[in-house]
Amino acid sequence: MKIALLVLLGLLLGALGGAALGIGAGLACVELLRISSFEGQNAMLVFFTFMPLGAAIGGIGGALLFGVIAIRDAEIAIEQEPGRRRER
Repeated sequence: MKIALLVLLGLLLGALGGAALGIGAGLACVELLRISSFEGQNAMLVFFTFMPLGAAIGGIGGALLFGVIAIRDAEIAIEQEPGRRRER
């Protein structure tokens, strides 16, 4: 259950971060390629192309990353024995 919740958290955080990076990449592309702003063409390009692509890629990447971390943590988790008391 812990792994599934961490994967969902990774999906959510990755989608948010990817959408933000997608907007940034879209704005950079609009400026570099000098896309016309007639009737909001550049805004539609950024918010209907770059943002969803960034959110999808970021969501998948975040889910995979958090899933791998959760699975490795579950494999490595070993109970430690309580420390011995020093005899005086």
